[in-house]
Amino acid sequence: MAGAVRRELESAAWTARVPSGARVAIGVGSRGIANIATIARAAVDFWKSRGARPFLIPVMGSHGAATAEGQADVLAHYGIIEQTMGAPVVSSLDVVPLGSTPEGIEVVMDRAAFESDGVMLLSRVKWHTDFDGKLESGVHKMMAIGLGKFAGAQRYHTFAVRLGLERVIRSVGRQVLGTGKMLGGLAILEDARHSTAEVHALGVTDLERREEELLARVKSWAPRIPVPELDLLIVDEMGKNISGAGMDTKIVNRSVTGESNVWPNAPRILRILVRDLTSLSYGNAVGMGMADVITGGFFEKIDRHATELNALTASATRMCQTPIHFATDRLCLEKVVPTLGRLDTREATLGWIRNTLELDELMISENLRSQLEANPALEILGDPQPLEFDPGGNLVEMLSGVAEPAAVDG
Repeated sequence: MAGAVRRELESAAWTARVPSGARVAIGVGSRGIANIATIARAAVDFWKSRGARPFLIPVMGSHGAATAEGQADVLAHYGIIEQTMGAPVVSSLDVVPLGSTPEGIEVVMDRAAFESDGVMLLSRVKWHTDFDGKLESGVHKMMAIGLGKFAGAQRYHTFAVRLGLERVIRSVGRQVLGTGKMLGGLAILEDARHSTAEVHALGVTDLERREEELLARVKSWAPRIPVPELDLLIVDEMGKNISGAGMDTKIVNRSVTGESNVWPNAPRILRILVRDLTSLSYGNAVGMGMADVITGGFFEKIDRHATELNALTASATRMCQTPIHFATDRLCLEKVVPTLGRLDTREATLGWIRNTLELDELMISENLRSQLEANPALEILGDPQPLEFDPGGNLVEMLSGVAEPAAVDG
């Protein structure tokens, strides 16, 4: 991986124009990008080899509870600290104004980035959870909401309510590019297994078109729950390190504004049970409003301040609404299964995933087996197994990341 990063940066014409001694700001976000520490260290080493003086900055809007310390802590949990990177991490919420877009959006940039000799961003290019467009998550979004820090993220999401987020990202991105501070970005593409598939060193010239091309490529790899409908989806965990919305809306077929089953390429899902909140979400449970029920363990991990701050910044108030919750998995299932519209609950169709990033292995109820067998892209890994509970009333794990039974008794 480090070798691929270095080869891309060495072959990019824009990197050759950066003079020796330049202070280069490398922006890193809060999402759970595979191999992000290795990629960041490779970028640092590359710039050092060119005689530059690189440093790292968090670019993550309101994540980390919108504090400099919290955002540095997010990077630290990915292994991105000065000792491992060989370069300092400079975390601050200070911004400088960059003027206004034609729509009247006042644009700001992280002060440390602005005061550097040039900025490059490490960005995963992927579909966004809030909208569908030709330009979604990637370098442009990080130039806007990431480099804009909390102040910018709040302002841009406010305009997005009326203008749409894609238009805001494009317009703010152009304003940032107009400063001449951007060097480029390393676009990171992940496959359906959440593994690094490709890296591309993108310069500022023709950046929008190149990013659009890469997004179209990634969308063609997008994983899906491989059945058209489910009565109940069990999700082991959600969190900000998995998706900006906690869960990928285009996997679970929910909208950040509260609607269900809005994405035509995703299965229709009646109910969602989420069992846990990831530790790397730091109590930020934004997106839990997409769930119908959560466990008591999840509920106890919610940091209301961090969750509400994120939801309000994103102008997505329903994302912080608290679902009903019960102490154990067993109680959650006992309460929610009667709401599935099945007089005979054995007819209910169930799916079980670890999270919306890891879909290479999932559990599907036996009554959907014929649909799975008809899909040549799928492999059924074992015979049906019943759902089992431990003495505390919680599900016995069946998704292990290795070959395990792939169907449960509905």
